[in-house]
Amino acid sequence: MRYPTLPVLGILSAGALIALTGCQAPAAEQASAVNAPITIATIPLGDDPTQENPIEAFAEILEAETGREVEVTDVPDYLSVVEAIRGDHVDIGIMSGFPSALAVNTGEVDSLMAWAGSEDPVSTCVVLDGSPVQKLEDLRGKTVAFADQASSSGYFMPVYMLHEAGLTKGEDYQAIFAGGHEGSFAALKQGQVDAACTAIMLTELGAPMFPFADGEWRGIGQSPAMDVMGSVLARQSLDGETRALLKEALPKVFSEPNAEALGALGKGFIGLEEIMDPQPEIYKSFADIASVADVKLEDLG
Repeated sequence: MRYPTLPVLGILSAGALIALTGCQAPAAEQASAVNAPITIATIPLGDDPTQENPIEAFAEILEAETGREVEVTDVPDYLSVVEAIRGDHVDIGIMSGFPSALAVNTGEVDSLMAWAGSEDPVSTCVVLDGSPVQKLEDLRGKTVAFADQASSSGYFMPVYMLHEAGLTKGEDYQAIFAGGHEGSFAALKQGQVDAACTAIMLTELGAPMFPFADGEWRGIGQSPAMDVMGSVLARQSLDGETRALLKEALPKVFSEPNAEALGALGKGFIGLEEIMDPQPEIYKSFADIASVADVKLEDLG
């Protein structure tokens, strides 16, 4: 397992959603992949040296299931994962519902496998226990941290939740992007924001993914569920042999025996219905929620 660097990828700014439809490098030529590494782009997940990194665990399990070397490249945000796949720099990426919908809607990224949604709420907004904020409406006039502009649980779903509570982003509360869930938690801990909106799943995992102990925090509100929890996205130029190998291996990787090793990466997906070669139509339900965040999926096609 190796960690290469993508020389052409930079950090995508707040306007990067529209930039996804811009110019890109020509598609890489299909090559025989009998012995080629499988490449994956991901945002960093976990930095506790005492615990196994879920991305490293995923790579090791995928290597065992496919018999192929796996190369992992960390990129700064979700949209950079999409662009790495779209630009033929990597083979696959594992994404939550919204960045999957954004990617597939460009017509230039495939979804190899998707996980159907559950009935569980996705997001909450975390406040410190001593905060005067007791309900979502109390965030009026406050500053709220979001993880990433393409995060399902750290942006789209909580923005929709706040909208349903009568709060409009930029008018009723100030929104900042912290560069990830960890950044949101750090901003809250340091008193830079009044709330950090995140995945309920992360609050359940505890340290090191969630840095607050019982009694130090409270969750305010719960977002609706999502119809699609996530996808394994692939470049369209991926050769047939690797495509078939991944479709056979991925359900085995994301299975209960690997739940502990995969940690946060597996918790949101293992046990959900798997949809192989999902059609773009399964992501249509995201359009209304995305429009609340001033993103129109149809503009990205």
